Amino acid sequence: MSTSNSSKKTIQQKLNNLLRVQKPWFGKVVKGVWILFLVIILGFPLYVFSVGIDLFGLFGGMPSLKAIENPENDLSSEVISADGVSLGRYFRFNRSQVTYDQLSPNLVKTLIYSEDHRFYDHAGMDFWAYPRVIWGLMTFNSKGGGSTITQQLAKNLYTLDLDGPLARLGKIPRRVIQKTKEWIISIQLEKNYTKEEIITMYLNTIEFSSNAYGIKVACETYFNKLPSELTVQEAAVMVGMCQNPSLFNPHRFPKNALNKRNEVLYKLYDHKFISRATYDSVRVLPIELRFAVQNQNQGLAPYFRNVLRNDLIAWCKEHGYDLWESGLKIYTTIDSRMQRYAEDAMLEHMAKLQKQFDREWKQRSKNPWVDEDTGLEIKGFLDKKVKRTEAYRNLVNRYGAGSDSVNIMLRVKKPMTIFTYAGERDTLFSTMDSLNYYNRFLQTGLMSMDPKTGAIKAWVGGVSHKYFKYDHVRQGARQPGSTFKPFVYGTAIEAGYSPCLELLDISPTIKVSGGTWSPLNSDGTRGSGEKMTIRKAMARSINSITAQMMERVTPQNVVDFARRLGITSKLDAVPSLCLGTSDVTLYEMVAAYCTYVNLGIYTQPYYITRIEDKNGNVLENFVPKTRQAMDERTAYKMIYMLQGGVQESGGTSLGLSYDLRSNNEIGGKTGTTDNASDGWYMGITHNLVTGAWVGGDERSIHFPSWSFGQGGKTAAPIWDKYMTRVYRDKETGYGKGVFRRPATGLDITLDCSQHNSTSTDAQDSEDEQVWQVPNN
Repeated sequence: MSTSNSSKKTIQQKLNNLLRVQKPWFGKVVKGVWILFLVIILGFPLYVFSVGIDLFGLFGGMPSLKAIENPENDLSSEVISADGVSLGRYFRFNRSQVTYDQLSPNLVKTLIYSEDHRFYDHAGMDFWAYPRVIWGLMTFNSKGGGSTITQQLAKNLYTLDLDGPLARLGKIPRRVIQKTKEWIISIQLEKNYTKEEIITMYLNTIEFSSNAYGIKVACETYFNKLPSELTVQEAAVMVGMCQNPSLFNPHRFPKNALNKRNEVLYKLYDHKFISRATYDSVRVLPIELRFAVQNQNQGLAPYFRNVLRNDLIAWCKEHGYDLWESGLKIYTTIDSRMQRYAEDAMLEHMAKLQKQFDREWKQRSKNPWVDEDTGLEIKGFLDKKVKRTEAYRNLVNRYGAGSDSVNIMLRVKKPMTIFTYAGERDTLFSTMDSLNYYNRFLQTGLMSMDPKTGAIKAWVGGVSHKYFKYDHVRQGARQPGSTFKPFVYGTAIEAGYSPCLELLDISPTIKVSGGTWSPLNSDGTRGSGEKMTIRKAMARSINSITAQMMERVTPQNVVDFARRLGITSKLDAVPSLCLGTSDVTLYEMVAAYCTYVNLGIYTQPYYITRIEDKNGNVLENFVPKTRQAMDERTAYKMIYMLQGGVQESGGTSLGLSYDLRSNNEIGGKTGTTDNASDGWYMGITHNLVTGAWVGGDERSIHFPSWSFGQGGKTAAPIWDKYMTRVYRDKETGYGKGVFRRPATGLDITLDCSQHNSTSTDAQDSEDEQVWQVPNN
């Protein structure tokens, strides 16, 4: 008994000794646990609340609740063709949105399994991943993986202000505050949006390098596809770029991108989204890119988009929008198919024409810059022109005016990429080499317009917007040559002259200020003496008879007539105006010729149908402005006059393709300036009027000869090739047909082949019988 009690006392004594020894340590542990518990339970919410309200300005600002509920995402504004094709965008950051339905299931699943496989199970924060994040922060070696898709969206949508004093204490405080803000915003996003909306917003806000923002632009840039068309391996490339767009850029770093793609593919296999067989087969495939960085030089209608941009900037300023970031949708009248046909026709013809142009000047051992008055080569042309370049000004600022170093540096060769019709080519060129090379290029302009609606269907401003910025449709004004003659004859027809009026091919002598003026015909003579109708005279482009008509109707009346048809450029009311000596734009000329086809109604060209905001709300609809410019019978008589070019013997449009003229009513007028620097062609059909111009950027760039440079050879073939392509595509809606006739019929018989009158008086033509034609 005593032994038992003794043992109990011994055990109790030892236990008391142990507790006596451990008690201080145990107390500290318990105290620490309680402190930690209170910090987590009370302190952490208080800390989060403090960050959310930016207590005392210590943490930096937060977006408002309204901003979170209605996130603003800077969007590029998109230009859309009449047939629904994207022509391009205006952007600071090239971004365009898609909806969830426009995303490939491959893309959505790849994103979730690779970036956030518990996406549908959390409410914005993945707590299971936080230990890895904390360890990364403690070791300054964060490998990511903690941020959910929602948190990444929060970071993409809002530029988090980390300028508070606490954020500047170091990397760890800054990172902790940033993560806290992401948590707060993520919770708000999850409350306000569905999971599908969050995925869509995330993919719309990602930066994919190469000036591509958002999944839509990225897919177009790297694969020339829509997001809905991505394969599994392409989706893996896109998702792989989300972590580091520059490092995993498949164009710049293909090896990195391939490794990252395969890493993503393995995650898909690991989550059983793809089979082992699929994984093994696709991981060995190369990344097949169709890479093209989007910019204003690429895509369809770059000259048109550049002109359109200036109009849109003015509109946005008036209506309070930012063209570069408001996500506007600009719907245009341009038909993407017709635009492509116009650009293809231009490139095909200009490549051949340029080759012939260069060969003929080389055979003459001369340069194409020629003095207007003497006809001789301009000496020192390039030396004078280089002084207008930015390169020259920079060298003068560096070395001083008159320094030999300027001339030396202008001739130092350096690597350069140049334009050729066979594609861009790398070479070694000096500034002077480049100037010499590019000033030999011929340029062109083409505009195609629906005469009834005023809608511009195609716009080509030059041969390459990247290398030649100047627009030759609306910006450039040049002498129209004989394409101006229809305004002279239109004035005459309106005054009562008949298209069948006959005159002698003899150049008149007209009194002008300081002497007399007697124009020569294109063959260099003062006329053949042949009697012909004014229809045939216009068809053959006879200068002498045009001058006679100008003398009869007076220059001022011709100017007034042209003004009513939409010519706004300065016109000199002098006799030589009948030969097209005053500069006009192709834009004006096409609209004016449309007035004839539209039976006397002038329709101002237009190219915007409506503008919508980023949500599809229509901000403004646009309708063309019209006015009655002439009587419908006068207009139809001028159509008959213009048809002479393809119907009269010796007509300047007889070289058009037979297929175009067969079962089709066509009118046309060529134009060539006396100095052989400009070639024009204006072609009309019952529902499409198209003008083309060819020449040098500089007026002093001349064709080797007048014969070579005439509009029938330089500009008409572009029109021919363009119209042939348009007619082959029935979906454009522009096919062959006949011109509309006046509803009231005509007051004369339009059949000059049966006309025997030799009268030269306007009133004598009024005796003809009235010709009644049903309105088509």
